[in-house]
Order: sequence, then C-alpha cells, then structure tokens
Amino acid sequence: MAPHRVAVLALPFVIPIDLGIPTQIFNARSYTPYELTVCSGARGDVTTSTGFTVGCTAGLPALAQADTIIVPGYWEYQRPPAPEVIAALKLAHDRGARIASICTGAFALAAAGLLNGRTVTTHWSTADELERLYPAVRVDRSVLYIDDDPLLTSAGMTAGIDLCLYIVRKDLGAVVANSIARELVAAPHRDGGQAQYIDRTLPSPTDHTLADTRDWALRHLNETLTLDVLARRARVSARTLVRMWRQEAGITPHQWLLTARINHARELLESTDLGIEQIAAQSGLGTSTNLRARFRDALDTTPSAYRRAFQPSDGTAPPVRADGKPEHPAT
Repeated sequence: MAPHRVAVLALPFVIPIDLGIPTQIFNARSYTPYELTVCSGARGDVTTSTGFTVGCTAGLPALAQADTIIVPGYWEYQRPPAPEVIAALKLAHDRGARIASICTGAFALAAAGLLNGRTVTTHWSTADELERLYPAVRVDRSVLYIDDDPLLTSAGMTAGIDLCLYIVRKDLGAVVANSIARELVAAPHRDGGQAQYIDRTLPSPTDHTLADTRDWALRHLNETLTLDVLARRARVSARTLVRMWRQEAGITPHQWLLTARINHARELLESTDLGIEQIAAQSGLGTSTNLRARFRDALDTTPSAYRRAFQPSDGTAPPVRADGKPEHPAT
C-alpha cells in the first residue's frame, strides 16, 4: 500500500479537541497507508486555546510533502495566519493537495483565498463572521461537512470526526472507516447534510427517544421499513415519528435509511463475495438496478467498480473478529 502523507497544521491557539481528532484518526495503523505529521509555522511548541502547549514535529515544509492537509480550528481566527502559512497553503493547493478544515480552520483557508466562490461550512456560531470577513465565501450553516474536492470543510468540534471518517471512507472504504469509528466509539457515519445544530434540550433518561428504533432498523435493513413499520416499532404515530426523527438525527427517516442501506452495501462489497443481486437484497435496496442507481447518485460509481477499488487483495484489511466484523488493533 503506497504511503499517504497527512499533515495536521497546528496554528497558534489551536483548539485541542480539533487537533486531537485528525491525529487519532490518521494515526499509523497496520491496515492504513497514512503517515501522520503535526506541523506548525515553526518547528517547536504551539500554545493551545486552553493554555497548554503541544510539540510539533515539523515546520511548514511538511505541507509541501503532504497528500492531505488538515487545518484544525484555532481561537484567534479573526486574525489571518502568518504570511508564510498562507503562502504554504496556497502552494499546497496549487500542486493539488487535498486540504480540509475543522471548525474555525476554515478561516485560515479563507484568508489564503482558497475558499473564494465556494460554499463551505464552519462552526454555526462563527458562520456570520466568516461571511463578513470573507464576502467571496458562501457559508452553509446547516450541514456537518462539505466536500468540494479538493477542499473540504466541517462544522465545529466533533463534526471533525465525521469529516475525517468521511475522508477515510473515500480513501479506503467503509470497512476500514467503520473499524476506526469503533475504536473511537463514534458513529460510523453521519451524512454531511445532517444538521449541525438542533435547537432543543437534551432528553432526560426517562424521555421517549428513537435510538432503539434506529438500532433496530440497522439490524433489519433487508426488510421493508415503511414509516408505519417504524412508527409501530417506536409506538408513536407516523407524523410524530418524522418529527422526532428530524429532531434527533437532523434528517428524515427516508434519508437516514437510504444512507444506512448504501453504507451496508458498501461494507458487503468490500468484505464479501456476494453477488450484486444478493447485496441489493441484504441491504434493502431491492434490485441490482436500484443498487446501481443509488451508487451512481451517491458515489458517482458502480458497485462493481467500487468493489474493485476497495476490496483488499493484499492483506491490508483490518483484522476480522470471529463474527465476521472487522476489528481494530489496540492502540
């Protein structure tokens, strides 16, 4: 497996959680090609937004060698990064590097002019400021992340997990991404179009939620899961189900089920030799024709091409447990 160099750029007053997310997800594993470097404007310590310092193993030259660059959020985002940082980001973009931002990291990309004319996202609380400081940038406040290849942006804090897992899924497939998600005890996939902020109080332990219904649906994707079926399972009306589902998941039941079924089909294509018709049936997509249409719409590829791209043939797949599910090694 050819190495894939990932550079995480820690700017002054970097937000610790934003820095920790990509360093954990792109850390070296036996079944991934990632080679991780944490860099800064100058080799040495960087002060975080909470006051402690972190050591960086490299300076800006690391950006010139990176295949993927991640810019975590930082606290003094209103102030453009140092000129040498902006120049390094521009050079990386010009040579075709993939560049992603987490939270207020989008301000650094905007300062470098990389986001001009693009629709991006950032933490909901700083969206107005991003548009004010950089009028050529359009901000979508309602999504978790946006892939405008080769530039990707995410909302704040833990949306960085969704973005980084999405990148792994693009690079290595659903099985590897889900293995890393289990290691993090994170949701294996949240669609980028899911709402980043739901204005409601958290439920108390005694409140009725749809968490059990969603878990049940994931175990029965091969069945016909209409609104009425889900509503009966949740013991609510169909109208109440739709309202609660949007409140809790940020998307409709239909959108959620379609994403779950496509992701299950991806895992089956990667980890089994089942035929396309069997995979369509087991994932709840019905027929091979529908499976191909959904793959074309969601992934711009065909199931067969996806299988060729992501089914490992060199022993680099994550370890597999006795029940057939991939498992991660201890880290």
